[in-house]
Amino acid sequence: MWQKISIIIPTLNEAHSIVACLQKLQALRQLGHEIILVDGQSQDQTVELAKPYVDRLISCQKGRARQQRLGAKMATGQVFLFLHADTQLPENADQAMLLALAEGFFWGRFNVRLSGSYWAFRIIEQMMNWRSCLTQIVTGDHAIFVAKMLYLDSGGIPELALMEDIEFSRQLKRFCRPKCLSKTVITSSRRWEKNGILKTIFFMWQLRLQYFFGTSADTLVKKYYPKQIP
Repeated sequence: MWQKISIIIPTLNEAHSIVACLQKLQALRQLGHEIILVDGQSQDQTVELAKPYVDRLISCQKGRARQQRLGAKMATGQVFLFLHADTQLPENADQAMLLALAEGFFWGRFNVRLSGSYWAFRIIEQMMNWRSCLTQIVTGDHAIFVAKMLYLDSGGIPELALMEDIEFSRQLKRFCRPKCLSKTVITSSRRWEKNGILKTIFFMWQLRLQYFFGTSADTLVKKYYPKQIP
């Protein structure tokens, strides 16, 4: 039943890293899985560079949730994997996901490891992994996978300007708990390195608390992307 995985990647100005990201996924294409790249009208060469490495390339207005929803709409697989462009899958990621589904887990995520070598990142990633399993609230850095039927039953990724992954997790956990795979994806630590570790931790938790207490995603996205209009 679980055979084909649709890997859905939202992008925006990722020319510096998109080829390396997609090259690592070509083995999965050769096994029959598909790669769908949904670009948010990048101003660099993301689209041109990505074309040889994907099965479907779509352009739409920027907004990660909007892009992922469109990718899911166009996907032909029985399983959806939502993957950030700066996140690398482990070896045999497809086998791990398909096994989890066969065991009755209809959605889940990978452990995460930050790409930086600084010792504090090891603590942060352990806390991220522990928190996501305990709360069953998963962020996009963990590479969320979900059976198509559950995706549709849950209503899909909500089209929010920010916090769409958190809200999506809430929708999914109403149906069943996630599979927390021990296999590890590697995600970029560039935001942490650029803005400072403690500052980034405080900022992210501040946003989540504000969202929990009712601040709208439209308001929060202006803080998350202060120099951009979502």
